[in-house]
Formats: sequence, C-alpha cells, structure tokens
Amino acid sequence: MRLLLCLRRLNAVFSAGTFRGTASSAAMRLVQFCHGGDEGRVRVGVEQAEGKSVVDLKSFDPSMPSTMREFLEMGQKGMDCAQRALSSGQCVVPRSDIRLLSPVTGPEKVICVGMNYRDHCLEQNAPIPKEPIIFSKFPSTIIGPCDDIVLPEESKEVDWEVELAFVIGQKGKHIKEEEAFSYVAGFTVANDVSARDWQMKRNGKQWLLGKTFDTFCPLGPALVTTAALNDVHNLGIRCLVNGAVVQDSNTNQMIFQTKKLVAWVSQFVTLCPGDVFLTGTPPGVGVFRNPPVFLKRGDVVECQIDQIGSIRNTVV
Repeated sequence: MRLLLCLRRLNAVFSAGTFRGTASSAAMRLVQFCHGGDEGRVRVGVEQAEGKSVVDLKSFDPSMPSTMREFLEMGQKGMDCAQRALSSGQCVVPRSDIRLLSPVTGPEKVICVGMNYRDHCLEQNAPIPKEPIIFSKFPSTIIGPCDDIVLPEESKEVDWEVELAFVIGQKGKHIKEEEAFSYVAGFTVANDVSARDWQMKRNGKQWLLGKTFDTFCPLGPALVTTAALNDVHNLGIRCLVNGAVVQDSNTNQMIFQTKKLVAWVSQFVTLCPGDVFLTGTPPGVGVFRNPPVFLKRGDVVECQIDQIGSIRNTVV
C-alpha cells in the first residue's frame, strides 16, 4: 500500500555550500520514515538528490538502529555509515512508497527560545533580550511534516510560529561557544504552535501549557547537516496560512545564534543526542495582528526555510 500523504508537496531545496561544522561532517539530508502503512516499522534514511528517493540505512547495514535518536547516539560511526550508504546507490526506496515522520521522535528534551528575532521584538514593542529566554515543550508535541495539527477544545486562540530548529548530535555540558557546532547534528523546520490564551492570560502566564498541547510541534522534512547549508544564519524563513504569506523574514534576524544557544543552555542541563532546539520566530504571528487572527479547522499551515525545506500541516 502506497501512501503519498502530501509528500509531493514537500519542496526540499538542496545546497552543497561552504562547510561550517565539524571536520568529520558530510552534506546529507537525514530522514525518519516508515514503509507504506506500517507505522511500527520506523527507519532512518538518507535522501538522494532532489528528494525523490531515500536510502534505507537498516537495509544497507542491519546493525544500524531504527530511530534517529539511536542513530545519533552512535556518533561518527552512524554518520560514516550513512555517507557510505548514500554513495553506494543501494537499498533505495521511492518517496512514493514511504511516509515521512518527524526527523526526530522521542527526544529527551525540546528546548525553545522566546523573543529571539529582532523584527519580532519590534512587532510587539518589546525590548531586545539581554540573554536567551528559554522555555520548553514536551516531546509528545512532536508530529511529522504532513501530520495534522489538532485544535484542543481548551483553547480558542491557537497561533502559528515558523522556526529554525536544530538537533543535538553528541552529549555535552558546559559547552564552549567555539566548540558548539560540533555538538549539532543538523537543522530542520519547526512550527511552534501556541495557544495564546493559555500562554498569555492563564496559568500565571507561564508559557509551558500554551506551548505543549499534543501535535503542537510539527518538524521536518529532514535533518539537514550543517555541511549542506551555505550559512544557516542567513536563510529565508516563511509561514503561509492557506497559501497566504503571514511570516517572511531571514534567520539573520536571530539575536542569539546556534553557538550561543548551545553554550547557554548547556550551563544548566546536559545536552543529549536527539535533543531538539527551536530557535524563535519572526514577525507575523496571529496574536499581534489587528484584529488578532487564530487558526481554525481546515486551515493549512506551511512553514518554509530556504535550503532546508517545508512542512505542511492541516488544522483539524
């Protein structure tokens, strides 16, 4: 049984650009997927050129694990195997035969950064933060690049937030900024879906509940290694709702970039392979429109970042 599930609509953009990561990294687009309708058969793969097919790592090497988190825990051994598999041209599965999942599922932590775009601060007349504003989502929020966002009955003010996300590739604590990129496995697209009534008006204005309803963290379509990106802090970033552009900015507007965030957060917690960081959103969110606009059933939200790709989720 073949599941298309909007895979044709995920337009991944590739670049072999200048390397900015560790010396052992390679330019790859890693994915987590399942074959056909077999939800229990999760695999890790590498996209081939133009994303029309995927190399199944476990078919290439049976010693490879089935999930991205386990794959990242292997460190360089896993990355080397993925590179060999991609170069071999073997164990190739057409995209039409698979369903893309979130690049990472079941991470230990989902770490989020608030107020991290200069233009987003200006949008709400807020001061530029002096240090990263950190909150979290529960891992149960994570869904795939084509999965549905479920509106909770408990909220009437659900909003969109396109974000650049990155995933930790190796364990570390008290990481120095100059070494931080060596701890990053790659980058992906996120939507930090937010229930504004719970975030801004209820529960003592703590952000957690408003950010962590089930399905409130779509991720995908791939985990793009740093070596595959020209400059991750100079990428166009957009969100469209029902085809209309609502957010349109550039990651060069980020106040605290990847190295700073890794170093800052690792002061407080040990970072582990598979941990996900959401790095903040640009202007154009619904809550600050006049009048405010919130998501409703039937809306289609597409989040795009140049060279990384897009995710497209229907609100149900």
